[in-house]
Amino acid sequence: MEKQYDYLIVGAGLFGSICAYELQKLGFRCLVIDKRNHVGGNLYCEKINNINVHKYGAHIFHTNNDLVWKYINKFLSFNNYRHSVIANYKNEIYNLPFNMNTFAQLWKISTPAQAYDILESQRIPCPSNFKTLEDHALETVGQDIFEKLIKGYTTKQWGRSTDKLPASILKRIPLRFTFNNDYFGDTFQGIPVGGYNPLFEKLLANVDVKILTNFFKERSYFTSLATKIIYTGPIDAFYNFEFGYLDYRSLEFQQRILPCDNFQGTSVVNYTDIQVPYTRIIEHKHFEFSNSPSTVITYEFPKNYEVDSEPYYPINDTNNNQLYRKYHEKSKKDVNIIFGGRLAEYKYYDMHQIIASALKKIKEETDRKL
Repeated sequence: MEKQYDYLIVGAGLFGSICAYELQKLGFRCLVIDKRNHVGGNLYCEKINNINVHKYGAHIFHTNNDLVWKYINKFLSFNNYRHSVIANYKNEIYNLPFNMNTFAQLWKISTPAQAYDILESQRIPCPSNFKTLEDHALETVGQDIFEKLIKGYTTKQWGRSTDKLPASILKRIPLRFTFNNDYFGDTFQGIPVGGYNPLFEKLLANVDVKILTNFFKERSYFTSLATKIIYTGPIDAFYNFEFGYLDYRSLEFQQRILPCDNFQGTSVVNYTDIQVPYTRIIEHKHFEFSNSPSTVITYEFPKNYEVDSEPYYPINDTNNNQLYRKYHEKSKKDVNIIFGGRLAEYKYYDMHQIIASALKKIKEETDRKL
């Protein structure tokens, strides 16, 4: 019997929605399902007092990929927002990422040569081939920056002490010997005018969509509807945790509407003191330069992940990466399943990387079919 759809797409986030858009353009029949009560995944925005509130944390679009930038601009217009983050350590204010403003605030200096000399004097070499995050940070930026701006924040973010975390989490620690507060160095940056919701309205305009729909509760039924599946959820859940559970960090958001027009003067302030339970406060109006007389802020609390909570950050340590490889090898045998996105690939993706990955997957898929 002919299937009702060519593709069932599990997850209405960025990866799944782009796949749906590109496939329907080519004439394929797609059904998109999502367990939440909205499409857009973690990019979903809620309008409060004429402010687009990033419901699942701050999302700033940035890329050096010219093709990705041109692609996303087919759907959205971007403002000229440039992300600049403030760190608050016991009410001391510092600029991030680490630049001459940071060094001047820390050490009361004024020249790159002075900053370089202090950094060199504080660095602690680590001869081990198996460096922890703490080893890596101390070797790269020294004691002052590590203690005030890395240690507490990172411990809260990952729920583990820095001497128990892999160095790969920090990857490269950017050091700028200029007075440049831009958080990202990418050529193209901005926030969509009107938030991210219009993107998904356009991507899914001609696609069948079902929200409040849990794939796992009616798995056999939904699988029977389509010839192939594009799956964007946790890969271990797809295989019923056959090899064990992958670890994630989750988040809890506490939102407040305040009767003032400016709470903290910038969109994101990181709280790097371990004694402060949240990692950052987001003030959403600064993303789009709103002149609303009130403001909306969100406190972000990292927390342990449980199977019934939302997974946000894969913990890519050695054990989890080995476990993921078992699932990945198994997935290769399922030729009618396409796995994509942060959860299905157990990989931290920025938005531009998700777009590039989705377009690549669909090209590979359709090149085989057309």
